Amino acid sequence: MIQATRLDNGVRIVTERMPHVRSASVGVWIETGSRHEPAALNGISHFIEHAIFKGTSRRTAKEIAIEGDRQGGNLNASTGQETTCVYTRVLDEQLGQAIDLIADMLTDPAFLVDEIERERQVILEEIKMVEDTPDELMHDIFAEHFWPDHAFGRPVAGTLDTVASLRRDDLVDYHAGRYRADGMIVAAAGNLDHEAVVAAFAPALGRLAQHQVAADLTAPRTAPAFVLRSKPELEQAHLVLGTPCPVVTSPDRYAANLMSAILGDGMSSRLFQRIREERGLVYGIYSSVDAFLDTGVHAIGAGASPENLPEVVELIMEEVGAIKRDGPTEDELRFAKEQYKVATVLSLESTFNRMSRLARHEMVFGRQIPVDEVLKAIDAVTCDDVTRVANDIFHADAFALAALGDIEGIDLDRQMLAC
Repeated sequence: MIQATRLDNGVRIVTERMPHVRSASVGVWIETGSRHEPAALNGISHFIEHAIFKGTSRRTAKEIAIEGDRQGGNLNASTGQETTCVYTRVLDEQLGQAIDLIADMLTDPAFLVDEIERERQVILEEIKMVEDTPDELMHDIFAEHFWPDHAFGRPVAGTLDTVASLRRDDLVDYHAGRYRADGMIVAAAGNLDHEAVVAAFAPALGRLAQHQVAADLTAPRTAPAFVLRSKPELEQAHLVLGTPCPVVTSPDRYAANLMSAILGDGMSSRLFQRIREERGLVYGIYSSVDAFLDTGVHAIGAGASPENLPEVVELIMEEVGAIKRDGPTEDELRFAKEQYKVATVLSLESTFNRMSRLARHEMVFGRQIPVDEVLKAIDAVTCDDVTRVANDIFHADAFALAALGDIEGIDLDRQMLAC
């Protein structure tokens, strides 16, 4: 059911036919994100993502909005560290219209000065909103110090200063240099015909210049930062503890995800049971893996009353030390595998998830990984694998900590990160 075509200029089109549904999801993924930006242009990828909704030579911003809503209101876009994506989900009979709209937005944005200025204010408000959202601000603070002096440490949306300084010519030039054929992947899943999708995209995307303008892709170094930032108006203190973890293509990625799940994914996890259920010190606590092409972070996050923060850190490090020393039990690993496999299989019921999976596999692995291969790899992970990965990842001198809140005078120091 999966078919792939490469246009003459290098655009890759991958589709998966799902004849049992009456919808289709389609997305165009561009290999450009905040990591590709020079410091002075921080936030330009995100700005362009906004700007392409603000009109083309064929459509005004309002007409784009009306057409997107008429097709079900699912037209959207996102920007991350490594990619930008414009996507939608529509009834199968509307797929041709949706493709025409997305292709027009991507290849012929008008970049009208008045629209850019209005959208600049929207983005500045978005950045200010993060300042008022402590759990989001916490991750920006952590990233800034975990990946110092590298684009990975800068916010995806940019800063107030960099966004204010971007000009129309910057957007036009950057779009022309990065929205190119060899960095673009079309993915679609649902009740569709592959050749029809290719034919619909080819007139617009087939005209794109081939090669992306080069960007600095130096692998980021990580730093064991220890950052305490006071924000007295917050009722809770917010905490992130993180260490480097395997990259997205590592053979250890399955073991790393299973280890993270055992520690802090869900209500039955060790951290949730120990720190919330037994001690009542937090409302939420989590453990997660965020892996990229050449870097990754395993993060543990929590929010607690400032006076309880030292105890929360102490209990986290006890659990980290325990999984390094003793590893998981067979029951824990079996349960984590079942969770992982269920999430993997259930995600395949969504055309959007299938579309995203097609693009990610094409971009990261250069091939489509069958779900049975993934399930087999999950099943192959042993307790010894999880223990080994835990010992590879968790070192006191590798841990970074960032805390935000009314923490002046709270007793937190690096010695607490022994594990």
